[in-house]
Amino acid sequence: MVSQSSAAELNIDNVKSAILVDADSGMVLFEQKSNEELPPASMTKIGTLLLIMEEIDQGRLSWEDEVTTSSEAAGMGGSQVYLKQGEKMTVKEMVKAISIASANDASVAMAEHISGSEEAFVKKLNEKIDRLGLKNTQFKNVTGLSESGHVSSAFDMAMLAKELLKYEEITAFTGSYDDYLRQDTDPFWLVNTNKMIKSYPGADGLKTGYTSEAKYCLTATAKRGEMRLVSVIFGAESSKERNQLSAEMLNFGFANYVSETFNKKGDILAEVSVDKGTPEKVHAELSQSLKVIEKKNEHAEYIRKVSIKKHLKAPIQKGDVVGEVHVYKGDMEVSKGLLVLKKDTNRATWSELFTRTWKKSFFAN
Repeated sequence: MVSQSSAAELNIDNVKSAILVDADSGMVLFEQKSNEELPPASMTKIGTLLLIMEEIDQGRLSWEDEVTTSSEAAGMGGSQVYLKQGEKMTVKEMVKAISIASANDASVAMAEHISGSEEAFVKKLNEKIDRLGLKNTQFKNVTGLSESGHVSSAFDMAMLAKELLKYEEITAFTGSYDDYLRQDTDPFWLVNTNKMIKSYPGADGLKTGYTSEAKYCLTATAKRGEMRLVSVIFGAESSKERNQLSAEMLNFGFANYVSETFNKKGDILAEVSVDKGTPEKVHAELSQSLKVIEKKNEHAEYIRKVSIKKHLKAPIQKGDVVGEVHVYKGDMEVSKGLLVLKKDTNRATWSELFTRTWKKSFFAN
């Protein structure tokens, strides 16, 4: 990923680090010290929310599951919704508390519910970060409270945001300016810590952060038309400054770039052979729309390359990743997507394999 701009085009020298990326392709449109390791404060919760959404997507967690608050979760300081030990809330309510109010107590409660302890959840989160290839992030907790060695970078945070935004439901939470918990008993008003939700057209997330060490941080996202951008600010001097500079970066992106859909989610881009499978050949489709972002009026030429995993063996389930598609502008990769199996491929029976072998031998002669 190559920066398409220079720091001279945006005056954001007052912050420690910054980046602007296209949320679909991951292309970097602007960056300033984007790989510097810094404390991310509550932007950490982008990672926490990512694992929660994965658990829901994979069916191991549902929105209506009840989560019981432990004494440790109830004792968390900082931003919180004042959960009491033994208090129960649904996953949906907990995610609402994390997304809108940046609740540390809800973050720890969810980590314990999913992994048994915050430590086990953090281990899983760092393993996810490693799989994503993010080199400048190491989390020590799920809240972002200051802790030695708890670091990330603007680039890594943008990539975590990109992953989280694949779950379209999340912006229903992060894009809500206010809401309530405990409506039937003791109503608790939640107000979004991200004021850009109200002030910036198209903004619907994603996460603020502040500690005395990290200063004011913000991972913001906004969508206009088909284009969604993510901006990240580390180390602004005030919440007003972080909002203003985030808006300037987003304005720069929307004013100078346009998003084009190269292929839509579900488009069939290959037919794959599955060893000992029935059917033997199955279509592979895009798991997400494949988009490119380019400067307005550029009209560049692109090349698409499809690669399929070798030695695919049955059984393979619908939705399993079987390949990748890459889009290039010249020698530079500008977008990529995953190819998944369109339907289940079961293991062929002995008689099917015998018949298949006989036909190949007969027609070969």
